[in-house]
Amino acid sequence: MLSSGLNGIRHMNSPKQAWNISSTVSPTLAINERVKSMWAAKRPVFHLGFGESRMPLHPLLTTALRENANKRSYLETAGLFELREAVAGFYKRYWNLNFIPDQIIVGPGSKSLLFGIFLGLECDVYLPTPSWVSYRPQAELAGRQITYLKSCFESEYEITVEALEAALNEYGTGRIPLLILNSPNNPSGKVLTESKLIELAEFCRSRQIVVVSDEIYSLTTFDGQSHSSIAEHYPEGTIIVGGPSKHLSLGGWRLGTAIFPDSSLGKIAVDALKTVASEIWSSPTSAIQYAAIQAYAENDEISGYIRTCTELHEIKTRLLANKFSQMRVECTHPEGGFYFVANFDLWRDSLYRMGISTSLQLTNHLLNQFEIATLPGSVFGIHQNELSIRIASSYIDMETEVKARKLMSTFMSNGRGLNRDDLSNSFAAIKRMKSFVDSLDEYRGHY
Repeated sequence: MLSSGLNGIRHMNSPKQAWNISSTVSPTLAINERVKSMWAAKRPVFHLGFGESRMPLHPLLTTALRENANKRSYLETAGLFELREAVAGFYKRYWNLNFIPDQIIVGPGSKSLLFGIFLGLECDVYLPTPSWVSYRPQAELAGRQITYLKSCFESEYEITVEALEAALNEYGTGRIPLLILNSPNNPSGKVLTESKLIELAEFCRSRQIVVVSDEIYSLTTFDGQSHSSIAEHYPEGTIIVGGPSKHLSLGGWRLGTAIFPDSSLGKIAVDALKTVASEIWSSPTSAIQYAAIQAYAENDEISGYIRTCTELHEIKTRLLANKFSQMRVECTHPEGGFYFVANFDLWRDSLYRMGISTSLQLTNHLLNQFEIATLPGSVFGIHQNELSIRIASSYIDMETEVKARKLMSTFMSNGRGLNRDDLSNSFAAIKRMKSFVDSLDEYRGHY
């Protein structure tokens, strides 16, 4: 089993002190708080560390929340029935998947639902490498065994049936095997192809593996790509987790959905999650649930807005990935979401002479010396000695509400295009990264 090197982040009281990682809280949340503390202290930093969609809230959603602000009573544990109906309609429209409200549970964010699933099912958890930072600690908190599947940067971390089979054979305990899939992927930005999903579905069916398909980025695929759900090919064994936080920039609403199969597994899992929910969160915020009906309802204006937001994500993400590649920094090719993985193994010798031999040390150096905030590959399950880091494009050039609205307005008024001045911080971050790479080349030249 690969070592994840999973760590949290420790804040330093003095802005002059170096920033380091220790074992405390979620790395993604902590890097965001660290950057904001640096900004508050008037320290410049390019925020490529946090994956929060920063697009302006659509006016229809603002109105819906305002109109439902008086909804204050507890709702049923599974979530508002009308909202679950809207969620079922949403999946039918976009992916032709047929669900009924009784298969759906609404929770306070997909993160809470994932943890509830881990708690509710006696399972061993199998994670692709790389994987979102919270899968592992959530599974550990639930007392579950975690196994990372082997992969490599050269294949852009492709998940293979062979790696899954090897992990099952070596680490299986007899408990339910649970595989998490995430497409588009955080952190690589890659999208699982239809053929890959079919291959995985057939294998998971043959080995009775439960699949949790984290589809939170499903509506953020880039031009030329489309999202498919493994539930289409393995309906009896797939749990879909999602929510509106990424495609509609509603992360702070803390609303997520879990959809269970119409099978004996599904019924067991629904009852288990309801039990967890009843003891932990009772039900998500009432006003948010009523307002979210609008987010899931059929509406051409909102559907168009989702596509517009995705185009902006694509422009920013691919700009950074392309410019980094031109510096000879190898990158995964982003196909959705707002992430990619950048690898610095080319400069391993130079970095080693500078005292940097892990991705954690690399990200600390980038922040402390070059004011570029990123996250180490190790917190995503990549071996700590692989010098890979995650780049997030969502925050930069949209650091404030005013800047976010201006960028969206400029994009629309320019015929859905942006120029260099519109993305000034992105280009400044690229220039700063170029300075770092040049320093590595110069350092290597001295030996």
